[in-house]
Amino acid sequence: MVITKQDELKQICKELSRHPFITIDTEFLREKTYYPKLCLIQLSDPHKNAVAVDPLADGIDLEPLFDLLSNKNVLKVFHAARQDLEIFFNMTGKVVDPFFDTQIAAMVLGYGDSVGYENLVRSVSGGTIDKSSQYTDWSNRPLSEKQVNYALGDVTHLCDVYIRLKDQLEEKGRTSWVFEEEEILAAPATYENNPRDMWKKVKIRSPKPKNLAVLREIAAWREERAQTKDIPRSWVMRDDTLADMASQAPRDLKGLSKIRNLPGEFSKGHKGERLLKLIEKGLKTPKNECPELIKKKPLSPSVMARVDILKMLLKIQSAECGVAPKLIASSDDLEVIASEDSPDAAPLKGWRAEVFGNDALAIKNGELAIGLKGSTITKFVISDFDKTS
Repeated sequence: MVITKQDELKQICKELSRHPFITIDTEFLREKTYYPKLCLIQLSDPHKNAVAVDPLADGIDLEPLFDLLSNKNVLKVFHAARQDLEIFFNMTGKVVDPFFDTQIAAMVLGYGDSVGYENLVRSVSGGTIDKSSQYTDWSNRPLSEKQVNYALGDVTHLCDVYIRLKDQLEEKGRTSWVFEEEEILAAPATYENNPRDMWKKVKIRSPKPKNLAVLREIAAWREERAQTKDIPRSWVMRDDTLADMASQAPRDLKGLSKIRNLPGEFSKGHKGERLLKLIEKGLKTPKNECPELIKKKPLSPSVMARVDILKMLLKIQSAECGVAPKLIASSDDLEVIASEDSPDAAPLKGWRAEVFGNDALAIKNGELAIGLKGSTITKFVISDFDKTS
């Protein structure tokens, strides 16, 4: 069933609001736009009564759906929720609340660090996903019955996946782990692209403060232009073009015209002059206000030795709790813990501290050791180790 009428949408949202949870998926396009273009919204109640909402239908107002997405009495279940949440945030200015991400749940239950939906359905419920309409252009109308059934299949399978993962989380006492992991997704800042921060995504050969200041100005300009025109940022200007412009910092139109791959419209006239003013603004930025790239200091031999020991601990703890090492701690996290007197790192907080961080600090402080017991690598409390030595 595809919802194309306002009264139908109001009725289905009213019915869905009576359930403790619903499953949601979206189909969208973003190859030709800055913001994802929402083409279809699939919804299911816990009993697998699924519908699709057509946001492209003439005269349809999605406000009843937005009210449902913010209804705190209904849990909204997604798989790999990041892009879906971004779409709804762009449309409403709010993050869906509350929500549950089955990909995150699968990670903390040991199904892998970024398990795909098809594999998860097969592993958890034994179901199979129809992939025949995977590469559909969802903006085309009308949609065929086959396409609609494909889209609805995602949310009906998700009901089984959610229920089984929920039970497994409760059995292992890891439900709180999921909500900790979802805190970043629940923060509005996650979906707010600040144009003044976009320079960080561009690689530049001359990372001197003044060059970076120029890059900050022109990258912010590109981002704002892409947002205003709703086109991909690369359609405004490529990354390598921005990097060359920031490195060379031309002062006139002649110099600007020599920038590699610069679109012709920006090498002359008022558009070219606009870029030159941005370059000049960057060059005039006071040194203490210029951005900097933080270079990692080389680790001392003693710190490197600590990192190696922490890697062994991570391997032990990962095997014990059945969670992928990358989800518990990154290499950068281990270096911070090993090198800083008062480290502030994700593995020292929340559930990660329980499974790894507390032991990591104990090893660093000389209260815990790793050694061989027979043929098995294991942990020893230092006092216990002293008694056996």
